[in-house]
Amino acid sequence: MSRKLEGKVIIITGGSTGIGRAAALRCAADGAAVVVADVNTAAGQATATEIEQAGGRAAFIATDVVDSAQVRQLVADTVRRYGKLDGAFNNAGIEGGFSNTVKMTEEAFDRTIAVNLKGVWLCLKYQIEQFLAQGTGGAIVNTASVAGLVGTRGGIAYCASKHGVVGMTKCAALDFSRKRIRVNAVCPGIIQTPMLERMAAERGLGLETYAAQEPVGRLGEPREIGDTVAWLLSDESSFVTGVSMPVDGGWTAQ
Repeated sequence: MSRKLEGKVIIITGGSTGIGRAAALRCAADGAAVVVADVNTAAGQATATEIEQAGGRAAFIATDVVDSAQVRQLVADTVRRYGKLDGAFNNAGIEGGFSNTVKMTEEAFDRTIAVNLKGVWLCLKYQIEQFLAQGTGGAIVNTASVAGLVGTRGGIAYCASKHGVVGMTKCAALDFSRKRIRVNAVCPGIIQTPMLERMAAERGLGLETYAAQEPVGRLGEPREIGDTVAWLLSDESSFVTGVSMPVDGGWTAQ
């Protein structure tokens, strides 16, 4: 495996399980010092410990991305520990309870937008602020979704939040492109994560029902998203910015 992130310091929010955990493991394997940030303390610390036991560098910092002070402190503590910040994967998010336009509650809508959209904006704000202070540039990847590119039945809040992430990614990329700061997004298709398993159980569906919706005939694996994220954070993608990249088994080609 190449060490394309050698010497870099990267924050990964939502890094305790699923896609975030896979990205943390991959970035560490590629040579980065990884700061895992999550509200799930036990699982987040377990991810950091797993990286360290494999010979990598990692730390866990409990962070709620909806809280501006906590996000600011996450960046400050990362720089205090490792001396700089080179990249970030803003992955923390929730499904928010799928419901149609009429049945969606205001509470569920507000919570989904707060975590999935405002949380990403707060991360962008303080991460880019640090890049500018360092004068070194940097790379950021946000987690959007295929639901940020197309609509889904019953996904009014989730789709709105993920379409918003796509829009913010484009704006931030353009705002700071001359400062050597790149901002991209990944748009995962149906990935076998704890979130998907929870959703399937709530609906009384088997995972094969979801797999059948993918043109490739299978669910995506978290590591496949993690591999893409590591590439987007590396200098190998130095001419890529403002892109929302589907990693979706052909979902959006339909």
